[in-house]
Amino acid sequence: MVLGLGVDYVTVSAKIPRRLKELMDRYGVKAGPVIRRALEEEVKRRMAAEVEEEAKELGKRLAHISDEEVAALIREDRSR
Repeated sequence: MVLGLGVDYVTVSAKIPRRLKELMDRYGVKAGPVIRRALEEEVKRRMAAEVEEEAKELGKRLAHISDEEVAALIREDRSR
């Protein structure tokens, strides 16, 4: 589960081709777990993309800080 999802449920529906439903029945595929897993994976993917974009923006904003200044700040923080 993603971030505690599952505490409270809602119903999500989707239209699928009849042939797909027939094949799901034939092979015993239950839609709920498959849909839930696919949605969780998609949400995780989008969350990761959002974090990556924010990290790029932060990197641009901090690019002007030299490596020496970063090292000095780390040393200062460690000495506290």
